[in-house]
Amino acid sequence: MPIYVYELCEGECKICGGSFDLRQPLDREPCKTCPLCRKPVRRIITGVNSPKLTKPVSVTDAKKAGFTIYKRTGKGEYERQ
Repeated sequence: MPIYVYELCEGECKICGGSFDLRQPLDREPCKTCPLCRKPVRRIITGVNSPKLTKPVSVTDAKKAGFTIYKRTGKGEYERQ
């Protein structure tokens, strides 16, 4: 379930601090009011989690991690390194 961030449409609030996070299913209708102070709120767009792009793993790193490395020697032929 994603976590949505909501903020007050206008003004400030000492009870909720002006914004709150809410964990909701995707198919659920967005909140219209704050559950604490009952003022109107809007859902704001935030960053999303995505996999971190890293460099390709080297042969030595793969061997250290326990993977078996094969080198292509010909068409359809591979040799274990």
